[in-house]
Amino acid sequence: MARVLTGIQSSGRQHLGNILGAIRPAIELAKNPKNDSFLFIADLHSLTTIKDAELRKESVLATAAAWLACGLDTDNSAFYLQSDIVECTELTWYLNCFTPYPMLANAHSFKDKASNLSDVNAGLFDYPVLMASDIILYDAHEVPVGKDQRQHLEITRDIAKTVNNKYNQELLVVPEAKISESIMVIPGTDGRKMSKSYGNVIDVFLPKKQLKKQCMGVVTDSTPLEDPKNPDECNVFALYALLAKESEIETMRQNYLGGNYGFGHAKLALFELILREFEQERIKFDELIANPKFIWSELKKGADKARPIAQSTIKRIRKVMGY
Repeated sequence: MARVLTGIQSSGRQHLGNILGAIRPAIELAKNPKNDSFLFIADLHSLTTIKDAELRKESVLATAAAWLACGLDTDNSAFYLQSDIVECTELTWYLNCFTPYPMLANAHSFKDKASNLSDVNAGLFDYPVLMASDIILYDAHEVPVGKDQRQHLEITRDIAKTVNNKYNQELLVVPEAKISESIMVIPGTDGRKMSKSYGNVIDVFLPKKQLKKQCMGVVTDSTPLEDPKNPDECNVFALYALLAKESEIETMRQNYLGGNYGFGHAKLALFELILREFEQERIKFDELIANPKFIWSELKKGADKARPIAQSTIKRIRKVMGY
């Protein structure tokens, strides 16, 4: 049985890009009886940017609710909060002592912010090592990551190999990246990659009025209503095609090419499609947010599954390192 581990950022609510790019694929992996799935909410990572305690709690609850609403079975996986496993920060220190400075200085997480060093805290600089700890702590074999996280996974592998070579034994499991080349970048409302940092997301769990406003705000060109339009160059069509059936996509394509079909019509169709596609998830999400005690209990249940494995790993490492 392969142990598969996925980390989920909790720096805000989960959006359409998160659902299609991470949540649904991870839930499918968790359904496979050949996989031992560990899914955690990275609330320690979020401290690099979010300092407000209440905002962090709200983000954790919204993130957990999104995963549960999308059908995650917590009986067949370990779904937990990163900060509930204290061994994670202990292991981070051990791994720090085997991580060369240039490796972290070349990491994307640091280089993207290096132009303004006053905004870079030690936690952000050390982000890849905490990520390595998240993975190594549970002897994970496979880590599904997007292409933008490939480098951080390679750093994890390098650190694990360095430790193993130092002690001349397979002390740490060296994980493999599970990268699906077929997963496309989910476009945001402005055409760039959908990201909370860009403010271009579609939050499928919003109340209808707010969700409609986001859909109607997708950026388009100024082609007149009566003129034909190119569906392959339109953000609205790209988003619609991610969720619709083949027959619906073809109908929308013909609407674009035939003219007398405005972008407003297409945006409204996208909004209605999202309501239909996520009808049950939206209902479940609202129920979960109204019952935070249940969410916390689910996360505790997951932590109780993950903790013995983390403790075993730390015990093994302490003994070899002389602690």
